[in-house]
Amino acid sequence: MHVDAGTDNNVSLPPGVPWYKLLTKYHWFVFVVAALGWLFDCLDQQLFVLARPAAMKELLAGKVPEAEMAAAIGKWGDIATSVFIAGWASGGLVFGMLGDRIGRTKTMMFTILIYSACTGLSALSTSVYDFAFYRFLTGLGVGGEFAVGVALIAEVMPAAARPYALASLQALSAVGNISAALINLGLGVAEEHGLPTSPWRIMFMIGALPALLALVIRLKLKEPEAWTKASHEGAASKQLGSYRELFSTPLWRKHALLGLALACSGVVGLWGIAFYTPDLIRSVQSPKVTQAVYAQEIAASEAAKSESLKRIQAAIDAKTSDSLSAEDQELRKSMDKKISAKLALYTSLTSIATNIGAFFGMYGFGVLAQRIGRKPTFAIALVSSFTITVLVFHTLTDMWQIAVLVPIMGFCQLSLFAGYAVYLPELFPTRLRSTGTSFCYNVGRFVAAFGPLVKIVITGFFIKNTFGYAEPLRPAGMAMCGVFLVGLLVLPFLPETKGKPLPE
Repeated sequence: MHVDAGTDNNVSLPPGVPWYKLLTKYHWFVFVVAALGWLFDCLDQQLFVLARPAAMKELLAGKVPEAEMAAAIGKWGDIATSVFIAGWASGGLVFGMLGDRIGRTKTMMFTILIYSACTGLSALSTSVYDFAFYRFLTGLGVGGEFAVGVALIAEVMPAAARPYALASLQALSAVGNISAALINLGLGVAEEHGLPTSPWRIMFMIGALPALLALVIRLKLKEPEAWTKASHEGAASKQLGSYRELFSTPLWRKHALLGLALACSGVVGLWGIAFYTPDLIRSVQSPKVTQAVYAQEIAASEAAKSESLKRIQAAIDAKTSDSLSAEDQELRKSMDKKISAKLALYTSLTSIATNIGAFFGMYGFGVLAQRIGRKPTFAIALVSSFTITVLVFHTLTDMWQIAVLVPIMGFCQLSLFAGYAVYLPELFPTRLRSTGTSFCYNVGRFVAAFGPLVKIVITGFFIKNTFGYAEPLRPAGMAMCGVFLVGLLVLPFLPETKGKPLPE
């Protein structure tokens, strides 16, 4: 069996030599380009997660009664998320195949251009319908980038450095997520002083900037030698990027189906549960922040304005603010901006805390997987994700929990994604690596696309049957945590790839 393991087939690090010492200048260039592609990809994802409630509120304004607004925001936010994930899955399947057929670098360039342009278009949305459509198109590009990026890194890096480089690639995605949270925080503060348009629209405009990276890829990045060789040698007998070959070969079919089940645990857990943590803290803190902001303004205002504020606050509590006068409605809008800025602080801090933990969890997965093996590390991560997520959704209320419990949850949940970056490329040969990796990672997203829709049903159930919980999002999140245990069922049937070269 021929093995392609980058520039060095030695799969073990020389004693006392750190992995990054094995990299040449070109290795570093490839790593930086791939890392930026995935970093910006994750920036777009997180911008969407953080902008989703405000975008839904503005796009639904005047179309939904005040008493029904909170439920409508949640419902349409879930629908937009499902549509986005479905686009992600579709793009992943198509561009994953193209990554094997036309090359890693060309495909990466196309995916970055697509998700950048369509993120910018999201800023121009006028209704929940065109917003969801733009998110679907964005998902097409986002979905294709991951498999192509990890295949590129896996084939270019020296074999001994490969798992560490892939884990680092995934860990740096946390930088993209944290950047999105800082953008959200900065715009929340700026909103109090006035902005030319809604903060969420500006966030999506910023998300269009990564298109510039595609120019660098076009000019400087070369195709990996492994892919170039496979594209010539296999052209006559074996088709590159063929789903037919992937499923007609028993070994690759087994790896694809079991890898899919493994990926579903993390992907559904992330999009169906974890990415609703900022929404949970917003829901928990919204009444407290609203009361505090109104109390502060009432105390600082003259009698006439103070009475208006009290009247507005009473209408909000009674959910009858639709009947307020035009003058009170304008005053309420100014108060909403102050409340929004405070809530942006909480949600941004929650996202930052999650991704600080995620950074260390993802890099730590790569290190631990090299020491004890891929499968044991996955088992630890899956059980830990289940445990901490139940705890967070059961208890999350105060700032200290954002600082302590949320980073631990991010550490556990997001470590799984470093596992996918390291492990999935090791399951498939060069001619099917991008296709197989993309199948596992992105078909899981078709399943994940139903996660938010399932959450609508589960949340609706818990709205009627609270079981002592004030926020139905809490029991809904806990009920869905069982998805983390699904991966445990397939681990025994997958191969251990620690210390083995890439298959060919």
